[in-house]
Amino acid sequence: MADTAITVEGAHKKYGEKKALDGLDLRVARGTVHGVLGPNGAGKTTLVRVLSTLLRPDSGRIEVAGHDVVTESRAVRVRIGLLGQHAALDEELGGRQNLELFGRLYHLGARHARVRADELLERFGLTDTGRKAVRQYSGGMRRRLDLAASLITDPEVLFLDEPTTGLDPRGRAEVWTAVRSLVGGGTTVLLATQYLEEADQLADRISVVDAGRVVADGTADELKAATGGDRIDVVLRDAGQLGAAVALLPFDPAGVRVDTDRRLLSAPVTDRMAALSGVVRALQEAGIEAEDVALRRPTLDEVFLHLTGDDRRVKEPA
Repeated sequence: MADTAITVEGAHKKYGEKKALDGLDLRVARGTVHGVLGPNGAGKTTLVRVLSTLLRPDSGRIEVAGHDVVTESRAVRVRIGLLGQHAALDEELGGRQNLELFGRLYHLGARHARVRADELLERFGLTDTGRKAVRQYSGGMRRRLDLAASLITDPEVLFLDEPTTGLDPRGRAEVWTAVRSLVGGGTTVLLATQYLEEADQLADRISVVDAGRVVADGTADELKAATGGDRIDVVLRDAGQLGAAVALLPFDPAGVRVDTDRRLLSAPVTDRMAALSGVVRALQEAGIEAEDVALRRPTLDEVFLHLTGDDRRVKEPA
């Protein structure tokens, strides 16, 4: 289909007797960021390796940019970029030298490689640091340069596998800004990550993967809504009163989560305003002092935990 950049139907991949992909299905629209969430060993990295032709699937129909990853692997490779978990840069070379080197490795002529390096340095805000050795770059700058290197051939589809692992909040924000600019230019991005906030911030659509299968798919809002509607959070001044609060509030104890360290209890609600007024009144009448009472939607973290549970995971190779 013309509007589809990635199609995966019934993908299987085993490591020995362990199933890393177990009939996985996935469809990614062109010009979007599609997040793939899952715990360690869920199959995310195996999926990225299969899609980028680094690993051959055991079975299934898998197409990237209109080409089969098994029978047309060369055509796939010239249309994709890949940014893995670890930087692939030469620490002693400058940013421009690294990009020119990648250009030559992709068989660009010397002049074309220089022009492309300058374009990417400007695009990612690295022009002033182009001659500085990469070992002097901050974490965010290195990752932006690594991202630039993955775009040296202007790929139709870009795979990001845990792109902000190890970065501080500033570095992570820098990478997020760069990814948004790519999609604005028409690139399709598949983002495999464990950072729930990252998927929430970037992804137009999210697939939750567990035990080698997609267990849920939708926008962040759709996934949150499907998890169970609104919640009310109550933070008490005295953690010792959490038990008493749970007992007196009009909630099913089975649905209440208690966090003693944060002095927090959280429960699902249906009627937002009735729940809010009822909680405030009950606490006041019982003489239990609350520091905060708030209504909110479920977080993507709660969606993730709800969908993936605590099952044993397949261990993927490094």
